[in-house]
Amino acid sequence: MDEKNMQEILAKAEVLIEALPYIQRFNRKIIVVKYGGSAMVDEELKRHVIQDVTLLKLVGFKPIIVHGGGKEISRWVGKVGMEPVFVNGLRKTDEATMEIAEMVLNKVNKSLVKLVEELGVNAIGISGKDGGLLKVEKKYSNGEDIGFVGEITEVNPKLLYDLLEKDFLPIVCPVGMDDAYNSYNINADDAACAIAKAVSAEKLAFLTDIEGVYKDPSDKSTLISELTIDEARALIGDGFIGGGMLPKLNNCIDAIENGVSRVHILDGRIAHCLLLEIFTNRGIGTAILSEKEKRYYNE
Repeated sequence: MDEKNMQEILAKAEVLIEALPYIQRFNRKIIVVKYGGSAMVDEELKRHVIQDVTLLKLVGFKPIIVHGGGKEISRWVGKVGMEPVFVNGLRKTDEATMEIAEMVLNKVNKSLVKLVEELGVNAIGISGKDGGLLKVEKKYSNGEDIGFVGEITEVNPKLLYDLLEKDFLPIVCPVGMDDAYNSYNINADDAACAIAKAVSAEKLAFLTDIEGVYKDPSDKSTLISELTIDEARALIGDGFIGGGMLPKLNNCIDAIENGVSRVHILDGRIAHCLLLEIFTNRGIGTAILSEKEKRYYNE
């Protein structure tokens, strides 16, 4: 064997050794992955994400996928001749739109189940309606009625625990019911955060279309690799965080305050971003952690 081939083999061994302490630490721990953005639209990226989550399962983690589907819902709303309507960034969901949203989200859900099953892992797709997983009430946007959009009031994780115990990988569609058994569309970030808190997840990972949290969004060199929740609050208070990152970062803070050890914001457009973030010393996105959590490195 020539020296070049030997170096390549040794480099692969080093990657495995670097991953070892993370595999040991998170073995049998629950990890919630919020799957959305471009990684749901691009077929190659979709396969990479599912490969990542399946690998996590096979090395002893207990992953739960919570997926979105906003782009696909908008596409189908357009197909039937309706115009998507958004109020303060939230989809206005009348009865007809809710019917389309639930149909599309269930279609997406089963397509993800198929991808996982093809890799030899048992997966089950469920919605927040199954087993009373996600109970909701009507959500308002600055006092305005936006239809069948739900605010989560209660999570019943029993079904998830049962599936994990039976060695299944749960894939959750963000639809819930209110006390009158009406169906509501739920923001997938909110659903992932609520589920992570309810199952006391060790990690919560958001796959997004941005690299992570920036101190200055116009300057790519200001990407922040690790943040404590106090530092995250300071960034919000100082006006550095806006747009869609603001509710996402607030969800991260909420999850940490309710028992999740680390929350990761990752660029889902990068192939195998989950593995790079979880199994390498430096990672590629932004990790938000509690004050008691040890930093991997300091910038």
